[in-house]
Amino acid sequence: MKTGKLEMQNRTAGWLATWFGCGYAPGAPGSVASACALGLAWVLVKFCGWCPGHFAVLALVLVAPAIWAAHRKALQIGQKDPRVIVIDEVLGQWVTLAGATALHWKSWLAAFLLFRLFDIFKPVPIRWLEALPGGFGIVADDLAAGIYGALVLFAAGCFNLY
Repeated sequence: MKTGKLEMQNRTAGWLATWFGCGYAPGAPGSVASACALGLAWVLVKFCGWCPGHFAVLALVLVAPAIWAAHRKALQIGQKDPRVIVIDEVLGQWVTLAGATALHWKSWLAAFLLFRLFDIFKPVPIRWLEALPGGFGIVADDLAAGIYGALVLFAAGCFNLY
C-alpha cells in the first residue's frame, strides 16, 4: 500500500514538474513550457475573461505544489535542477504576463521574450536564488525572472510601447 502511494505521488510530481510532458521537448524545454503557459493563458483570457492580475494569483496558488513537484522530480533524477523540470518556467511566464497593461499580440510576445531573456541571463539577484536548496531554488529564480519581466512589461505599457 505504501509503495503504491509513493509511486502515485512520484507520478503526480513528474507530470506537474514537467508541465504535463513539456519538459521532455527536445532543444529548449523551458521555451516550450513558456509557450504552453501562454497558450493556456490565452484560452483563459479568451474564454473565461481573465485579466493580467489573474495570472499572478494563479502563479501564487501553484507555488507550493510547484516547489514540491520540482523537489521530488529532482530527487528522482538525481540532479539539482534538471532541464525536464519546467513548472518554474510556467509560473515565471505567468508572473511576467501579470505585468501587462493590455493583452494583445504585442504584449503576449513581449511577455514571452522578456521572461525568456531574464530566465536565461539571470541578472542579479536571480542567479543567487538558484543556489537555494531543493525545489525552492528551482522555482525561486524563475519567479524572480518573472517579476523582472513583469516590471519591464508594465513600464513599457505605461509608456505605450506595445
